[in-house]
Amino acid sequence: MQESKRSAAIARWVILGITLTFLYLPILTLMVYSFNESKMVTVWTEFSLKWYAALFSDSAIIRALGISLTIAVLSSAAAVVIGTLAAFALVRIRSFPGESAFVLFMTAPMVLPEVVTGLALLLLFVTLGDLIPIFGDRGMLTIWIAHVTFCSAYTTVVIRSRLVELDVSIEEAAMDLGAGPIKVFFAVILPAIMPAEVAAALLSFTMSMDDLVITSFIAGPDSTTLPMLIFSSVRRGLSPEINALATIIIMVAAIGTFCAWLSMTRRQRRREADERKANQEKMAELALSHARNH
Repeated sequence: MQESKRSAAIARWVILGITLTFLYLPILTLMVYSFNESKMVTVWTEFSLKWYAALFSDSAIIRALGISLTIAVLSSAAAVVIGTLAAFALVRIRSFPGESAFVLFMTAPMVLPEVVTGLALLLLFVTLGDLIPIFGDRGMLTIWIAHVTFCSAYTTVVIRSRLVELDVSIEEAAMDLGAGPIKVFFAVILPAIMPAEVAAALLSFTMSMDDLVITSFIAGPDSTTLPMLIFSSVRRGLSPEINALATIIIMVAAIGTFCAWLSMTRRQRRREADERKANQEKMAELALSHARNH
């Protein structure tokens, strides 16, 4: 029996090691070579930070990063608002005319190929450009609209899954105490679904920052995003600056993920401590009541 458990534990560790190596070895290799002095990204010569200095002095990369961050932040904010309203309509309004069509149109961007979505949006903006000149330039505005279009589908699914699990009796209790629908939403519902809101915002931000295919269709010459710049740079020949940029992005994401995990862990421990304290106080009250009765 012990031998069987030991073999199972070894097998799990071996599978875990192979999986982690497969996933993270290329990333670690990229990070190591970002500190390489040589211009050849696959030939190590000596440790150097020259490519980080070159990265921060490259105006094209800095501008593309600024455009991507701006669009990602605005897209995630708009997508979360739209996703919250759509999820609330789907969960709280039991049935309404056109419900099936509404669900279909809200989730269609999740299953449509990005090439089809990008081509459709390109034709839309070209047509609108004849009527509204601002769409003819195909700049940050059109990219933002496109990103909100496909990000809203994902935010709706994420927020809807949390709303379905929400206890309606809490809202009814708040309304019985005199709170109006708007106050119930902002004081009761929104705090309860806030983890889903944050998850949806982070997902939208990541998808917007990462999008290349749809953006390539609708971006103009003065609105090059970071993925487009990296893709064009790789096609001309990989530059060590890209390794440095990728390393910075990975480190920022890792630090953000660690801080979020640490915050969730502390919140969970605080909640468990409060529950233990409440249980102890309850037991003390019961013991005191029992002692008084006897």
